Amino acid sequence: MPTAAADSAPHARSARRIAPVLWALLGLFVLRVAGQALVAFLDVRWLPSMDEWYSGLLAYRFLLPAQLLIIVLLAAVCRDFTRGHGGFVTPRPRLGNWVVWLGYAYFAAMIARYVMRMARHPEARWLGGVIPIVFHCVLATFLILFGRHHQGSGVDPAQRPGDMRGARS
Repeated sequence: MPTAAADSAPHARSARRIAPVLWALLGLFVLRVAGQALVAFLDVRWLPSMDEWYSGLLAYRFLLPAQLLIIVLLAAVCRDFTRGHGGFVTPRPRLGNWVVWLGYAYFAAMIARYVMRMARHPEARWLGGVIPIVFHCVLATFLILFGRHHQGSGVDPAQRPGDMRGARS
């Protein structure tokens, strides 16, 4: 009779396999938050100006704490994926479907945002004001990978609950 540990082994392997990518995406987001904070608080001149980092949709005094909260949450996800177990790794297919859909919609919205920005600001082509857009794409990619894991990627179909192909008579 298979044990719970054996049943979860494919999910643990799947999680550990994508953990480095999740950490890299988190690292990119941390660099973005740090870069913007350096410009905002220390007026660092060798980085792009605040106009390049900041879309102005949310006051920076609210944006920075929200970004720090996102970093803490994503770090907890990365920790669980690195360990191969924990609340963020336990597969939840319905959650996975929802998160993948959200991630793709988020990514598509950022592509549309880029197209609209370039149409409204032709002088900014190709890279003017794209820092927020690029890093929203980073977060969307994190969501997509997280959701794909929860959809059950990396799991032997014979081991899925309710699948009779792997059942013994």
